[in-house]
Amino acid sequence: MVFPLGDDNSDRRAVPFVNYVLIAINVLVFVAFQQLGTDDRFTYKFSTVPAEIVTGKDVVTEDRVVADPQSGQQFRAPGLQPTPVSVYLTLLISMFMHGGIAHLLGNMWFLWIFGDNVEDDMGHARYAAFYLLTGLIASLSHVLMNASGPGSLIPSLGASGAISGVMGAYLVLHPTRRVRVILMRMLTDVPGYVAVGLWFAFQVVSGLGLLGGGSQESGVAYAAHIGGFVAGVVLAKLFTFGRATRSIRPPSRG
Repeated sequence: MVFPLGDDNSDRRAVPFVNYVLIAINVLVFVAFQQLGTDDRFTYKFSTVPAEIVTGKDVVTEDRVVADPQSGQQFRAPGLQPTPVSVYLTLLISMFMHGGIAHLLGNMWFLWIFGDNVEDDMGHARYAAFYLLTGLIASLSHVLMNASGPGSLIPSLGASGAISGVMGAYLVLHPTRRVRVILMRMLTDVPGYVAVGLWFAFQVVSGLGLLGGGSQESGVAYAAHIGGFVAGVVLAKLFTFGRATRSIRPPSRG
């Protein structure tokens, strides 16, 4: 697995305030509305439930007792709560919620590194629209893959689908930009296509269950990641149409 630490921003032309606002909203929702992840009732009201999106009907279930597969310890898990708005709005609202602090910090770190460059390419308004659109496509990809069966009642949430769209655009717009990463326990610089390409390859392999578990077993919505990424790749050029391109000059050799 590759973990990014930063990239070359020496040619950035504007302050990426939309990216900052998106990060701030995600943090605000997690802290103020999800109560640092402790308000399960709120989380289960506004998460995206595939069965609800497919049928258009709100689904409410009873609390249940589940056992941790590793420790065997039992705990009470809340059931699906009544959604006080249209269930279709959860496709948008759930993009700004997270399942825990690690989930939030991981997503915001990736958005911080890759989002500013894409915003600089697209412009503020286009970037905001692009982020929301690819996030919605990612959520719908997850719904499509879990339209029936046990997965249809498992709620999903998180910004990773939209961030996957941002990374797809980064791959198209900045394939050779240098990215500082931890790769195979080593600190190194790699081109953007390596940093993002390896990340996407991991999503595909994990989504197919080739590493010992699919999205239901791992709790990760890999279909959303893949759908958002593909949408980002396809839409990147459309959202930068008519804007001046830029490139990082290679370092001089002396």
